[in-house]
Amino acid sequence: MTDQPRDWDRELAEIDKAIARTPDAAPPPAGAGSRPALPARGTPSAAAPAGVAPAARGRERAATWAGTLLLLLLGGALPFWPYAHACGLGLLLYGGAVGVLVLASLWVAMSSWRRRQGFAHLLSLAALLWGLGVAASIVLPRIGYARETLPWMCS
Repeated sequence: MTDQPRDWDRELAEIDKAIARTPDAAPPPAGAGSRPALPARGTPSAAAPAGVAPAARGRERAATWAGTLLLLLLGGALPFWPYAHACGLGLLLYGGAVGVLVLASLWVAMSSWRRRQGFAHLLSLAALLWGLGVAASIVLPRIGYARETLPWMCS
């Protein structure tokens, strides 16, 4: 080591200049064991990423609720399917409607999760379970899992 004392003021000034030269310097790391503070509910950063306009957030939330409403309508209409769906093309179309219900409920579940819409998320998960149950009632009797075996195609 040298016997000369260090000039801390000069060294810190150099560090400050180096930090000022870097564009958008990252914030200092948090201390060990500490967690970043969560934004308060209702603040813009809690509802959506920074830079998203409030009107866009409102449209996204409305789109999620519209999707949830359509899910509930489709899920509620499936038991009242007006066409024969025991076998053949009718079964294929009915299975397609059930597939749309399952895929749409997955989309609404992810959308409502991102937007922190708990009730819409719960409804979409209920629609997903309903759709999977209806799909099971279509597929399982036709693959020999149930007591009664049903045909895929009409004879």
